Amino acid sequence: MLSRDYRLISLAHVNDPATSSVFPGDPPFQLTTVATIERDGFYLQYVQQGEHTGTHWGAPVHFHANEAAADELDPEDLFLPAIKLDFRAQSAAHADAAVTVADLDAWVARHGPMPQEAAVILWTGWESRWGSPGFAHADAEGGMHHPGFSVAAVEALLARGVLGRRGALGTDTFSPDVGTDATYSVSKLLYREHRISLEVLANLENLPAQGAYVLAGGPIHRRGSGSTATVFAFVPKANR
Repeated sequence: MLSRDYRLISLAHVNDPATSSVFPGDPPFQLTTVATIERDGFYLQYVQQGEHTGTHWGAPVHFHANEAAADELDPEDLFLPAIKLDFRAQSAAHADAAVTVADLDAWVARHGPMPQEAAVILWTGWESRWGSPGFAHADAEGGMHHPGFSVAAVEALLARGVLGRRGALGTDTFSPDVGTDATYSVSKLLYREHRISLEVLANLENLPAQGAYVLAGGPIHRRGSGSTATVFAFVPKANR
């Protein structure tokens, strides 16, 4: 049975109006209590948020009008083998660092071939900035600075089939794009076929470099650009 072989780990932040970092320009995250046990006999909150609030996944339609929306994807598009690139040292040295083809090749030399149609997850250490201005790390002109993937690295992942018809780029920052890229060139490469992004991930220290699977949950809206999510990792117990 699956439960005997894997342990389940949440890779998602808890959304809280007091602490959740919101992408600049997105709707604010709001929680309003609309029913209480004392007054109504039950407790209920009204949630107001954008589809990409906090930990979330993005659908191809997010950047390509003719590609699949959230409600047009298959469940298999949201359940993928995962690898993790430890990019913390480079990110600490340079906020605008980008994963290169050489970084991918170094991972393969150490860990072996990357699986096909996989989630390639970037661990930058940005989670420690969650809930502070350092998460967006904006400059005086408002431009963001955070690490991401280079276009050349994503082209290599596409050519090698690691990002196949299905696949994902994941990150603990706002986006798989380097923060300074206002054209979102990496995202536009990614969002073809049924590929998705997994963004603002948490707890990546518990994700092994290889051998795990990730599952992106969350509500599916009509013509959704993605979904707020609890992203789960299925980690082999042998990796403990």
